[in-house]
Amino acid sequence: MRRPSPSWRPSTRFAYLSLFGAGLVLLPLLALAATALSSTQAAEIWPHLVANVLPGVLMQTALLLLGVGLLSAGIGVGAAWLVSQFEFPGRRSLEWLLVLPLALPTYLTAYIYVEFLGFQGPLQSALRAMTGWRSLRDYWFPDPRNLPGAIAIMAIVLYPYVYLSTRALFSLQGATIVEAARNLGATPGRLFWRIGLPLARPALAAGLTLVLLETLNDIGATEYLGVRSLTLSIYTTWINRGSLPGAAQIACVMLLVVFLLILAEARLRGQRRFTLPVRQPRHVGRKLLTGRAAAAAAFACLLPVLFGAILPIGYLVAEILQRGLLDQFDTGLLKLLGNAVLLAGTASIIVLALGLGIATASRSGRETWLKPLARLASLGYAVPGTVLALGLLIPLAAFDNALANASRALFGFNPGLVLIGSGAALVIAYAVRFLAIGVSGVESGLARVSPRIDDAARALGAGRQEILRRLHWPLARPAVAAAALLVFVDCLKELPATLLLRPLNIDTLATVVYGHASRGVFEDGALAALLIILAGLYPAVILAKTSVNRVG
Repeated sequence: MRRPSPSWRPSTRFAYLSLFGAGLVLLPLLALAATALSSTQAAEIWPHLVANVLPGVLMQTALLLLGVGLLSAGIGVGAAWLVSQFEFPGRRSLEWLLVLPLALPTYLTAYIYVEFLGFQGPLQSALRAMTGWRSLRDYWFPDPRNLPGAIAIMAIVLYPYVYLSTRALFSLQGATIVEAARNLGATPGRLFWRIGLPLARPALAAGLTLVLLETLNDIGATEYLGVRSLTLSIYTTWINRGSLPGAAQIACVMLLVVFLLILAEARLRGQRRFTLPVRQPRHVGRKLLTGRAAAAAAFACLLPVLFGAILPIGYLVAEILQRGLLDQFDTGLLKLLGNAVLLAGTASIIVLALGLGIATASRSGRETWLKPLARLASLGYAVPGTVLALGLLIPLAAFDNALANASRALFGFNPGLVLIGSGAALVIAYAVRFLAIGVSGVESGLARVSPRIDDAARALGAGRQEILRRLHWPLARPAVAAAALLVFVDCLKELPATLLLRPLNIDTLATVVYGHASRGVFEDGALAALLIILAGLYPAVILAKTSVNRVG
């Protein structure tokens, strides 16, 4: 009989990766708190922030979160209920097309809609051509560069988080309850409000939390649309006003908002539970719609796809063709693409390596603290990119300075900023932020391997490395590959951390598009924007079709 391992020695070597992953997440948060509290300027800055900055910023952020949350929930839940409960023309295609807006970053969609709806845009130009109007004095047209515009644009991109989670619950809630309610004369509206929505409330809470976290993380859309959010205030306080302690204090307030969102989601999910039968549940028979009802359902599901994906992509393609921007596909654009692919690819490899070690340790380790460490390592996704960049800059800059001082003392030369100047800091930020995707992807793949298979392999004399190589990896490979693809695309789209941590001599597709938009010439970056979207379309389609197949 094997003797128990000493308390200081983990039962699996992968446990050290769990410690490392949790440390990566905690490092920027602790550095952020230390900067916000220990600076000599902190006591002077905080009263100014409380009196002049935080009230307006918190109000704008709260209204933005409330608006985006309500609109995303309405679109996502409504579309999920229609495609899961009713049969109408085009339902099968719309079921996965509704996920496509996830391929578009919020900042790109904001840039596109401002240009599309602007005075010189195609919509107002067509209206003036048809009506004879000449200027804005002749007619009124809504301006998207305000809080309501930001709410509408961000919701039309982020609603798929709610749609995916609630559609799965609507489809798998079992036919018995729904059909019994129908036999008792329940109308579709009563069925939705009294049975469907309460059962899907945990999934709605999970999807809505992702929507709100993505809204908090955004910096490009809020800045361009004129919304003073917490994220934008961190950026302007740090970059424009040169106050690192002030930015750290605002970031700590933002972390408190994130913590409250996660706590609210956990309470909602904890209070609302339901179980499915042990056997595979029988799916609800969809009610056939005909005539006007069928047309209305198809139109309602088509609108989010039209405004969230088809119109923005079509606008970019039209701009590229009309302006002859295909000529931009030269060595300069290829270099930008290469920078983005190199940074995103390196981060993806690190995330998968850490995710594989953390998930394996959580599965096979005997220590009770391994699972909490795995959850802690996954919290980086909840930390907005701006906050993460600010928290990482402090310890990484200290490391670079210490290394430079040691190099000058020992070898007589200054290596410069090794981490921050080479892009390594940005890769670390990507890895911390998206580590949750790697861990969850590996865990979902390993869930397909029964523990009994592991026991049988050990009984036949196989060691842990052999079990991992010959059993776990082949079975988990599809889920791991999907996670790698999602991490790669998310790194390509990430803007806040890229803006703040990229070296001065390195640009990516996202930063170039942001630069063009900041100068008021977004159309010049249309080709780079389209490349970002095309990179995200394939994973979005795979995710959509996979989720459709899983729930039937």
